[in-house]
Parts: sequence; structure tokens; C-alpha cells
Amino acid sequence: MIDISQISAQALAYLGDAVIELMVREHLILKGYEKSGRLNAEARKFVTAVAQNKAYLAIENLLTEQECDVFRRAKNSSHLNIPKSASALEYKNATGLEAIFGLLQLKKDTERLRELFAIAYKDILE
Repeated sequence: MIDISQISAQALAYLGDAVIELMVREHLILKGYEKSGRLNAEARKFVTAVAQNKAYLAIENLLTEQECDVFRRAKNSSHLNIPKSASALEYKNATGLEAIFGLLQLKKDTERLRELFAIAYKDILE
């Protein structure tokens, strides 16, 4: 078994990006969206750096020590390509959020993933 603490923050964020995307897609399908154009438009409400920054801010006080550590490592990662649509801080926080979701996926902690997703995106989910 691999030691999760040895996995790079960038790798965790890479995985977490896919986890969040899958959770968003599942949510949208279960809400009844079917057409790809509408699905993509709705998904953007969740997956932009700005939206992920806002999601992080909603859960930052609920994170465990391990989650905070992974967040910090990812946020301080030096290989960040910041998009024009977000500030550096928003992008770094989004990367940190993705790393948390990547960590939880590797730990197979589905309950915690769903809990944080529901709280992080509460405003959009309602």
C-alpha cells in the first residue's frame, strides 16, 4: 500500500480535479439535466477556480489536520498556471481544494467527500 503522505500535492490536486468533476456531473444528471450544452454550463458553476475558491472558504474551518496539511502543500505548489479569470489566491485555494478531494478519494472516504462537497457547494446545490 502506498503512503499517501508521499504523494505530491500536484498529483493529489490532479486526482481531486477529476473527483470534483465526477461529483458535479453525477449531481447534475440526478437533477435531471440531459443536454450537453446545459450540463457544461451548469458544471462551470462548480469547477472554475473562482467557484472552487468559494467552496474552499465554505469548508476551511471544518478541515482535519491532515486535510489542512494537504491543502497547504498544494496551495504552495510552485507549478501553478494561473488563468486570467481568477486571482492567484483564488487559483491556489482551488488547487488546495482539489488536493483535499484527491486525498479523500485515495483514502476511499466517500462519506467525507460527500459531506465536504455538500457543504462547499451548498449555495449552488440548493
